[in-house]
Parts: sequence; C-alpha cells; structure tokens
Amino acid sequence: MNRAIDVAIQVAPTDLTVLVTGESGTGKEIMPQIIHNLSARKHGPYIAVNCGAIPEGTIDSELFGHEKGSFTGAVDSRKGYFEVANGGTIFLDEVAELPLQTQVRLLRVLETGEFIKVGSSKVIKTDVRIIAATNVNIPEAIRKGKFREDLYYRLNTVPISIPALRDRRDDVHLLFRKFANDFAEKYRMPPIKLTDEAVEMLTLYAWPGNIRQLKNITEQISVIESERTIGPELLAYYLPKENGGSMPVHLGSTDAASELTEREILYKVLFDMKNDLNDLKGLVFELMQNNSGNVNVSTDKAALINRLFKPAETSTAVIHTPAKETPVKVSAPVTFKPDDEIDDHQEVEESLSLQDREVELIKKALQKHRNKRKYAARELGISERTLYRKIREFDIK
Repeated sequence: MNRAIDVAIQVAPTDLTVLVTGESGTGKEIMPQIIHNLSARKHGPYIAVNCGAIPEGTIDSELFGHEKGSFTGAVDSRKGYFEVANGGTIFLDEVAELPLQTQVRLLRVLETGEFIKVGSSKVIKTDVRIIAATNVNIPEAIRKGKFREDLYYRLNTVPISIPALRDRRDDVHLLFRKFANDFAEKYRMPPIKLTDEAVEMLTLYAWPGNIRQLKNITEQISVIESERTIGPELLAYYLPKENGGSMPVHLGSTDAASELTEREILYKVLFDMKNDLNDLKGLVFELMQNNSGNVNVSTDKAALINRLFKPAETSTAVIHTPAKETPVKVSAPVTFKPDDEIDDHQEVEESLSLQDREVELIKKALQKHRNKRKYAARELGISERTLYRKIREFDIK
C-alpha cells in the first residue's frame, strides 16, 4: 500500500496516464484524487466517470458529447466529459466495461488529444489527463477479444496496483477504528471497541468486499448495537455466512472446502474404525484357538495388533508369521486363557453417531490446546468459523 501511494505521489506532477488495478472495494477511486490534488491541474476540473453504469447506447454521447438531432432525443447540443474536463483530470472507473467502439475513440484521445462529437464532423482538441481503473484482468479480457491491446498499453503507462484487504491484515483493525470514530461523530454516540478475541476474528476474516465491506459492517454495528464493547460472539453475527470468505479462515483454504473436508474425514474415520474392529475380531479368534500364545498369523495382522496396542506393556505372547518370515513380537496388555476359563462378559455397542464423535473430537482438541480455538481448529483441520459454529450448535462449554 505504501508503494502504491509513493508511485501516485511521484507520478502526480507529470501528465502520464495511470491505470489503477485492484479488487472491488479496495479504494481505487482514492488514487486519482491523490494524483489530481498533487498535480499542476489541481485547480482544474476533476470528473469521475463510472463506465460500467452508463448504457452502451449513450456512453459515446456522455464522454464526447453530441450535436442537436444526431439521434432520437437529442433536442439540443451537449458537451461531453472530455470537453468539460479540459485542463483538468478525468477518472474512468471500470474502464474495461467500455464497448469496443468507444475504446477506439478513447485511444484517439490518448494519442492525439482529439475527439469528434456524436453527429458532428468537427475535430475538437482537449487537454485532459486520463486516469483509469478496473477490477478486471485486462490481459485475460484481451485474449477474449473484449478489450483492445493497444488501448491497454496506452492506458498502462504507469500501473498502480491496490492490494486486497486480506493482503494487508495489519490495516484491518486500524481502518475499523477509523470508521468507528467517523460514525461515532456522525451519529453522535460513543465509538465502538473490540475485545482482543474480536480483533483476532476481524483480522482473520477474508473480507471479500474489502474496505467497502469493512466500512459497511462497522456502520451497522455502530448504529444497531447499544453495547460499545464488541466481543467475538457478537461480531460473528455481522460477518456474512453465505460464502467461502465468511468467517475467519486459515490462509490458503476456503470455508466451503473445509466443510466438505470435515465431513469426509469423519466418514473416513468411522469406516476405518469399522474395518479395524473386524480385523481385530478375526485376530482375537485366532489367538483364542491356542492357549499357548503362539499363533501363526499373517504379517498384516501382526502389524495391526502392534498398532492397536502400541502404548501398552509388552506381553509374553509372541505371534509367529508364516514360514520364511521373521517372528513379530507383540506389545499387548492381554493374557490368554483356555476356552473353559474365559470369563463371561457383556458386549457394549459403541456409539457410531457422527454428532457424538464430532463433540468428542472438538472437546479433545480444545482441551489439548487449553481452549485456544485458533489452534484447536487447526488441529481438527477445519476453519475457525466452523469451530465457532459447532461450539454454539452443540453447546460445548
């Protein structure tokens, strides 16, 4: 961001054409104002034109003007923006939305400083500095035939790229405080403040709408909430939940992908547990056939029992693998009895409820990380947004 501002300051005294790029809501319209106010044209007119908001049939008339009777409804002559802004600066926002025919006219203005009104044959000279902005990938638009390549290189004399808010997370809380103070003054009320956990949530949020979204949410909270100190639970109600960038996420992941991955992981864990239990039943049956403790079993089953009873003390039982294989010593907290000495026991069916498993895993993760939800979510492989939602849904204390 500092680099973008430095470039704007350096290029301001010149008449070079500037192309400002960045996502929607990043504040691209501020750069032309900085350039104009620091230039020799600061006393001249400054006109901002949203090219995407003007209908295709009238945009030539809006930009270059028209003569009386040049088309239906043209009851009088009209000056266009380029004629009105003579000696000043014109800002073409969303320049990639211009029709190809209008792009040709704009290219002529950039190269010669001349244009012709709609319905006229008289060439008009203008001295206007052009600053353009777009959130579209123009090289991609050129490949699709939607934007002229020669116009792109003419506009892109000095490029300025505005970073997305998620790429400048240290600025998020600073901007929030600035907007909070502005709205407090506007609505004559104390400014809102965030707790440390709410600041962390605010910073980790993806902000798909960038600064515009941050400003809108700050205004909503300032007006609606009577409590002036905002915690993470209250802040979460104002962060949209309908898209992948809704709640705090770890870098490099989307919330939708996290939701899908969580469900797949749970199902995989349950199926793996079922397979392990079936294998274990078969293995125990084989062991019980010989009370001496020496049983010939396959290598994969020997590895299975070693894995299942890894933390236990070493037993005297030795499982021998088939011929030509090295015997495998088993670590298992079990002793083997003759069939007639086997104690009666009662089988207890294990709960296979997805919800129960989720609650158990969430509690273990929170306990392991001392209720630090950020690290617990990372341990579970889900986003913090999902963890917050499930804590509320399952009422986990």
